[in-house]
Amino acid sequence: MNRLLSAFGPFAGLAFVCILFAVLSPSAFTSFYNIKTILTQSVIVGIAALGMTFVIVSRGIDLSVGSQIALSTVVVALLVNAGGEAPGAGSILVAVGGGLLACGAVGLLNGVFITRFRIVPFIVTLGSMQIARGVAKWVGREQTVTTPANALNGLMVIDPDPSWLVFAPGIWIGLIALVVCTLALNKTLLGRYVFAIGSNEQTARLCGIAVDRYKVAVYTLCGLFTGIAGVLQYSYLTVGDPTSAVGLELDIIAAVVIGGGSLNGGEGSAVGSVIGALIMAVLRNGCNMLGVPNFVQEIIIGAIIVGAVTLDQSKRQKAK
Repeated sequence: MNRLLSAFGPFAGLAFVCILFAVLSPSAFTSFYNIKTILTQSVIVGIAALGMTFVIVSRGIDLSVGSQIALSTVVVALLVNAGGEAPGAGSILVAVGGGLLACGAVGLLNGVFITRFRIVPFIVTLGSMQIARGVAKWVGREQTVTTPANALNGLMVIDPDPSWLVFAPGIWIGLIALVVCTLALNKTLLGRYVFAIGSNEQTARLCGIAVDRYKVAVYTLCGLFTGIAGVLQYSYLTVGDPTSAVGLELDIIAAVVIGGGSLNGGEGSAVGSVIGALIMAVLRNGCNMLGVPNFVQEIIIGAIIVGAVTLDQSKRQKAK
């Protein structure tokens, strides 16, 4: 029963909120355009949650992902501007690479400090959250970085061009990231070791797993996924904004937890994390259509997070 709940619980939660708002909300909620809107709104949190899944499964945490996304938007914007008034494909690729590398570097440093100096992840990433935000403001000169029209601006458009894509290109990018993350967690040595480390780190060491090395890899990988989310955030805003994504790290962590990830490590899935992001997107979209105030939405999502963690703790106690 516990396995069934872990596997299908997030899907049941998503089905419940969809049916609930389909009944209570105006008919526009079930329109195809609104479905595309919900998917587009969830993709940034969803992709970042994929990277966070590796961290939480390994019994870690990364509070810096929101600041990393802001840093990525600024780096991308600056590199796009370096390409001139009409940036070409080469400049765009450099800008995307720069955004990913900036977040990957933050993730790498997080992993090194956590493993080398034996500092708890909460403290290290709390510090890097402030550092990354400060660097974003510094390189952006404490203001938004405007850019000329470029190919990245169309990644988060609900009605894409060309129309045969049907969904925003960002959604297809998120789908590819989901497949990669799922295969990495379930079909590779990295995934098996991450679950082993999260389940029992001491046992993993005794089995010969290079725990520190894999922890560094996990945080770096989380940074790279966050960098992809940062590129899409830039596309959504069309500017580099060092003040963006404040508090988004909580939504990202919540998506993993709601999707079945355990803060005690050893449990989680890529699909579950994406479902968690979709649940929050559906909640916000449906509440907006019903005219529910924003503070009520935050209370509801907070209650869901507490409920998910409580359920996980209860399950673990029963297992013991």
